[in-house]
Amino acid sequence: MYNKFNLRFTPVILGLAIATILPGCGLFNKKGSASEKMNRRGEVTGVAKRDSWQQNLPYDMVPVKAGTFWMGQSDEDIAFTQSSMNKQITISEFFMDKYEVSNNKYRQFLEAVKEGVYTTGTPTTLKDEPQLNYDELRPDTTVWSTSFSYHYGDPLMEFYFDHPAFDNYPVVGVSWDQAKKYCEWRTYHQNANDEYNFDAPSFRLPTEAEWEYAAKGGKDVAKYPWGGPYLKNKRGCLMANFKPGRGNYIDDGFAYTAPVDVFAPNGFGLHNMSGNVAEWVLDAYAPTSRTATWDLDPVYDVPTEPRKVVRGGSWKDIAHYLETSTRTYEYQDVAQAHIGFRTVTTFIGRSGSMDVKSSARRRR
Repeated sequence: MYNKFNLRFTPVILGLAIATILPGCGLFNKKGSASEKMNRRGEVTGVAKRDSWQQNLPYDMVPVKAGTFWMGQSDEDIAFTQSSMNKQITISEFFMDKYEVSNNKYRQFLEAVKEGVYTTGTPTTLKDEPQLNYDELRPDTTVWSTSFSYHYGDPLMEFYFDHPAFDNYPVVGVSWDQAKKYCEWRTYHQNANDEYNFDAPSFRLPTEAEWEYAAKGGKDVAKYPWGGPYLKNKRGCLMANFKPGRGNYIDDGFAYTAPVDVFAPNGFGLHNMSGNVAEWVLDAYAPTSRTATWDLDPVYDVPTEPRKVVRGGSWKDIAHYLETSTRTYEYQDVAQAHIGFRTVTTFIGRSGSMDVKSSARRRR
């Protein structure tokens, strides 16, 4: 009899004991947490119960850790531009597209604009949808004929952007202005469809300094993304898609562009930082811009300057333009058959290198 009584009331007794003990430990206490108690005593502990947020690495992007490098001329300036003076630069960490933006990724952007659908459910951002015009954003496919004199580019003009055979090839015929609109859409697309109530940093074109730092792949000085000074590896294979010799375009395996993931990545895991298509960057162009910018995260942002910097060289360029330090430009509203782009986004949360654990830092 005693045993049955004891077993029957044991859960009740344990429940009363827990309810008595836990409040003394600060749990289930109606008076609030320790920080709230301290606030009521006049202490400053920060706003309680803030929503958590973590910056995730976006799909097909790689982290580029913070660092310092020598930006500028790494070999002979054969064009004698004198526009790439050496300067030591420090770059904060950021995320960068592993590949150049492909035709199919740009097509996703166009279809969203055409349908006017930018969210997959209830938006998780308070920002307004971007105002975009489909007709103004389509790539100019005529560049395959108009960019070159007496060139039979009709097959590419017809098939390059629209045919599935070229889905994984870099988009071309896109101006600097159109690339900026793509970044605007991608920013809203992420922030409106993720799980957080706080927006992530915007997608954008890389600054010229970020692009060169990323192209060097973690090397302080590098003529090419793979280091250099040679254009072929130990097996005699060319390391990029460009114009070898005096016009042997096919020697690297491709007469025109190549798929965005064909050639080996550099030390940061980035493909085709030299060759394939040249890439728009954020900076305006000026031969003397290097002397005007700061040495920490520089950007020559001059809205009134219509010339924008183009980096990396392309399938139609000689090896000089593949060098990580070579600078060229194009007008921001002009599209070409050899210029594409890739995007970056700033990494936020700490100012040191991403490979340093915050818990292991020494307090000063």
